[in-house]
Amino acid sequence: MYDLHADLHSMSIPEVYRSPDSMEPLMPKGGDPRLAELTCEILKASGCLTAHVHAPRVLEALAAIIREMNCYYSNLIEGHKTTPCDIERAMGKDFSKDPTQRDNQLLGLAHIEVEKQMVARLAQGTPDVCSADFICWLHGEFYRHLPDSLHWAKTAAGKRYRIVPGAFRDFMVDVGHHTPPHFDALPAFLARFREFYGGGGILETDRLVAIASAHHRLAWIHPFGDGNGRVTRLHSHALMIRCGIDGHGLWTLSRGLARHRDRYYRFLDEADQRRRNDFDGRGNLSHLGLTAFCTFFLEVMLDQIQFMSGLLELPALRTRVERYFQFEALHITRHREALMRVVRTLVDEGEISRARVQEINGKGATVSAEIIREGLADGLFTSPSPKGPLHVAFPDKVRGSYFPQLFLDLPVEADTVPGGDASPQASVD
Repeated sequence: MYDLHADLHSMSIPEVYRSPDSMEPLMPKGGDPRLAELTCEILKASGCLTAHVHAPRVLEALAAIIREMNCYYSNLIEGHKTTPCDIERAMGKDFSKDPTQRDNQLLGLAHIEVEKQMVARLAQGTPDVCSADFICWLHGEFYRHLPDSLHWAKTAAGKRYRIVPGAFRDFMVDVGHHTPPHFDALPAFLARFREFYGGGGILETDRLVAIASAHHRLAWIHPFGDGNGRVTRLHSHALMIRCGIDGHGLWTLSRGLARHRDRYYRFLDEADQRRRNDFDGRGNLSHLGLTAFCTFFLEVMLDQIQFMSGLLELPALRTRVERYFQFEALHITRHREALMRVVRTLVDEGEISRARVQEINGKGATVSAEIIREGLADGLFTSPSPKGPLHVAFPDKVRGSYFPQLFLDLPVEADTVPGGDASPQASVD
């Protein structure tokens, strides 16, 4: 078997970061007006977003879609292309026969499961989300949801090495032009990370800028051999939940980062750079680079919150539901108008009794029972039991109509890019 450590020890290791002071500054200084403006706009937009959804069942159904969307775009950022239909099939244990596509489905499922566990854990009582323990937990849970065949990665020279779930890397890596801290110093860097971002010294008005800064600095530390990108995005999600701006799961950062993937990596790379001159702060790293990254990050947050707010505005959503039944649900030859009324009501209320179907459509019990059977068979709504209430549903086939542009088929670039997951340094190529 390939001896990773023997290969690494035979190399000439360049001078690398060993002191946590080397990742200063940890936040932009000086009250940048654009960052302050974006913070105010994000807080306002987040409040408007949550005001659109009142019914718990609707919120629950929408949050489930956003989790799928999050894993879809996180896969795209990492260069693993799936489709929403692939993810939905995988959730039903229907996996592709193509090994690569099956692996991508498994990666997506692992992301969904970890996010669900993370949200539940935060709801039970906020853990110390900036601690090394929590960050390692995210990494460990992600890999524990994957088969052993996906616990392996490759060096730049093509040599395979095992990823240990939840364990810091014990070798050197290069990430684009950046060489992350020495593996022996990772506990010290994560302790400083927790002390600053998890402590009480950050003003409430600076919390969003701190989330953006922590996103870059965690990626810069690069604590694991692989999976750092996913862990960093999940960690940012946890910080947003803690700050109350996640919109109860109604929007996702990953969609915005995937849409601007090249810019995302470019800004990460710029924030990796050392201080340029005396006008670029007083820390080891570029103050201007970190400020530019934080500005980009907050702009993405605002854009995604506003996008989802527009999609969830109830009058417009009702209209899109009506258009689906008028122009796309042509396979429904009976009771199409009646089903549209039922679904439109469920989009408003989330849950209705079966008796309400008679009221909504002015039909008798026999016809209403037919309408319910047809809607359930077509997946337009669900029910927990044969006589139970009807629940709102958003199956894959309606999402493009109800929520246009929610899932975009973005191009995936295969090139290695700064800020992405890296391989251990095993050669000079």
